[in-house]
Amino acid sequence: MTDSPSGGLSRRRFLTSSGAIGTLALAGCVQNTSRGDGSGSDGSGSDGSSDGLSGQVIIKGSSTVFPISDAMAEEFMAEHGNVNVTVDSTGSGGGFENWFCPGDSDINGASRPISDAEIEQCSGNDVEPVEFEIAGDALTVAVNNDADWVDCITFDELRQIWSDEAGVTNWSDVRDEWPDMEIERYGPASTSGTFDYFNENVVGEDTEHTTEYQPTEEDETIVKGIRDNEGGMGYFGFAYYNSNSEAVKAVEVKAEEDGECTAPSLANAKDGSYPLARPLFIYAAKSALQREEMYEFIEFYLEQAETNIVQDIGYVPSSAEQRDENLEKLDEVAG
Repeated sequence: MTDSPSGGLSRRRFLTSSGAIGTLALAGCVQNTSRGDGSGSDGSGSDGSSDGLSGQVIIKGSSTVFPISDAMAEEFMAEHGNVNVTVDSTGSGGGFENWFCPGDSDINGASRPISDAEIEQCSGNDVEPVEFEIAGDALTVAVNNDADWVDCITFDELRQIWSDEAGVTNWSDVRDEWPDMEIERYGPASTSGTFDYFNENVVGEDTEHTTEYQPTEEDETIVKGIRDNEGGMGYFGFAYYNSNSEAVKAVEVKAEEDGECTAPSLANAKDGSYPLARPLFIYAAKSALQREEMYEFIEFYLEQAETNIVQDIGYVPSSAEQRDENLEKLDEVAG
């Protein structure tokens, strides 16, 4: 890695967006398959040139952050044919516990901040996590398209439905005017950062998240469950609603009974009016940033996080100010 000149930002590319991302990728494993199909077996880019960069970057973590990391990996590998970036959706907590903190991955996507217990686990393995806030999300509560009885719901009502102590089985248990129909719950597994965020900010500290639901790390599975069951309800990142807006119905949310019903949207997440707006993160292992391919990928990721790549997926891009703060932090920890 070359030393940064004074001023820091002058060495950076600030690459322009490569345009809209198409359909949202399913959470899974992504890796470089470009070798031998026009990129050149020597790792040359699409123009036939080679920059000499090679190696591997391993990303685990949040299913919410997955489509962002997936897009960044694809774009980066298109330019650097000898770098393999693998992306797996394991859940924020699952990624920290089983991969990142043990030192078996370079980056962990997270839909909530790293916990003290996770920092302690990482520290025990000499892994120092470096936090970068890379996007914003409007966590979305969704119901079946035929659920015409509910258009707006309060935090207290969500707490009744998703708490293990409320004893809610049917919709009518929450509001008398709602139908005497069983609520079919679909949601993220307990290893998910989305689960942690919802549990902390909606269910609350005085009770626990219900276990009477169908948990999964696959957000598309949550969408399918809601779509196929009239009494279905679930929650997930806005990007998955954005790519399935005809399959399920998003419910407006208000934090207090006398509050204003607000729809999940990028605009409402950006201005803070949506009560379930939240930041998204990636965590990089500080030691891994000493590798050139890792540094270059993170730099690329942070630059692109401020572009339309993120917005086209269905999240709020980082601001120019956030981008510059991230890049300055990157230079500081990798210098």
